[in-house]
Amino acid sequence: MNDEHNRLDPFAAPEPSSEGPPLTVDGTSLWLRRVAEELVAWLKTLTSAAVYATLIVTFGFQVARVDGMSMAPTLQDQDRLVVNKLAYELGDPKIGDIVMLYSPLEPEKALVKRVIAAQGDQVRIVAGRVFRNGLEVDDTFVAQQYRSYDDWGPQVIPQGYYFVMGDHRNNSYDSRQWGFVPKRYITGKVQLRWWPVGHHQVF
Repeated sequence: MNDEHNRLDPFAAPEPSSEGPPLTVDGTSLWLRRVAEELVAWLKTLTSAAVYATLIVTFGFQVARVDGMSMAPTLQDQDRLVVNKLAYELGDPKIGDIVMLYSPLEPEKALVKRVIAAQGDQVRIVAGRVFRNGLEVDDTFVAQQYRSYDDWGPQVIPQGYYFVMGDHRNNSYDSRQWGFVPKRYITGKVQLRWWPVGHHQVF
């Protein structure tokens, strides 16, 4: 007899038989066993997602989405980020940190920028070159086509404030336009880009 016709198809309807009930395994039909396994796998996935979400909320992390190109090429429009909201509860923002903050002009709007200078620093921009306390800031992360050639300052940053800029210098609305940012407006440190797949990066 051809072996092909002897294979058991778990999804095929059982044929009537006078010899007894359909073939079962441990008292449960193969079809029901498959459904049960799929249901268990789905419940495990759902439970894992709920646990991860709880850990994120409990330990002060937030998932955010980039809207716009002001931080290109470091971050792209629609990138997904994990923001550490506890980072600045335990310490102060550091020069070079990529941060999430509320806009000083529209506090209901969240932005992503890079910290360029901190309280007590003097900032000056000459033809797009940024100087902090008289020394030129290393901005090798800024792509040539994204550089600006504006002038600003010099100004000293008051206590409790920060100077932030976007990496897309000629397409970023930042401290050059709306001034210094109070620390209370800086809500967290961008810790990780997790989307798109294959482009994840820890900051």
